[in-house]
Amino acid sequence: MVQEKKNGATAGLTDDVDLIRFDWAMKTILRNKANFDVLEGFLSALLREDVEVLELLESEGNQTTFISKYNRVDLLVKDSHNRKIIIEIQNNREADYFERVVYGASQKIVESVELDGSYKGISKVISISILYYNLGKGDDYIYYGTTEMKGLNTGTPWIVREKDIGLLKAETEPYVLIEKDIFPEYYFINIMKFNDVINKDADEWIYFFKNNKILDSFHSRNIQIAKKKFDLLKMSPKERKTYDNYLSDLMIENDVINTSKSDGIIIGLKQGREETKIETAINSIKLGLDSDIISKITGLTVEEIDKLR
Repeated sequence: MVQEKKNGATAGLTDDVDLIRFDWAMKTILRNKANFDVLEGFLSALLREDVEVLELLESEGNQTTFISKYNRVDLLVKDSHNRKIIIEIQNNREADYFERVVYGASQKIVESVELDGSYKGISKVISISILYYNLGKGDDYIYYGTTEMKGLNTGTPWIVREKDIGLLKAETEPYVLIEKDIFPEYYFINIMKFNDVINKDADEWIYFFKNNKILDSFHSRNIQIAKKKFDLLKMSPKERKTYDNYLSDLMIENDVINTSKSDGIIIGLKQGREETKIETAINSIKLGLDSDIISKITGLTVEEIDKLR
């Protein structure tokens, strides 16, 4: 059941068409250029401007086994101002998640410098995290952050500008000043905090992420296209088997992590002490957990865990 509040109306609506989970689609069909329209719809709704996906960038999400991979899609997009922006969409459950997000954004900035050969080629990076679990405390379901320069004495924002000799305003003005907007931006979407109330286009997509359903009344850009492409019944028997195995792996991983927490196996991880991680890994080995699961719990690499066996 969903409550819609658009145009001042409130109505209860239902729809029984089961759709593929969005995190699974990130691993599969959304890597096909023919399905970029779905990504464009979601990004346009979240960023509140028209976005065109130009290409899929090299990503660490090309593996096939759920436990051993990151759910991440790296995209090069063009916004409504014709700026080219790198967007990273990810859905992971791992230790040191925020550190991982910062590292991923920084890595993309470095790669853009290497491609251009100069600091001027640094691309804007937008990191979008879709969280199916509680990562922190708060009363909202979408959080946004970026770097903002403010005067220590006045508190007013500092507008960073540079000369652009390519934009001539007049013969007496050989250049113009343009604002710089290159600092990374971060969006965190907490699916479990969403209460199924639709107030804006992005809410329709978040409702889909949470419930695996898209209502006929939803009208944000390309969301009805997503409904057709994500129809579970359109899967081949082989695709359905792989998808069911993914869901099974997901449930097993959640059960193991939750059980481990209740047994005190991952106590001390927040302190980040290496000896605590090693002790946790050793205890997990004694419980018979495999290295992939222990890696998810502790943040240690599989190679480090195997050396402890």
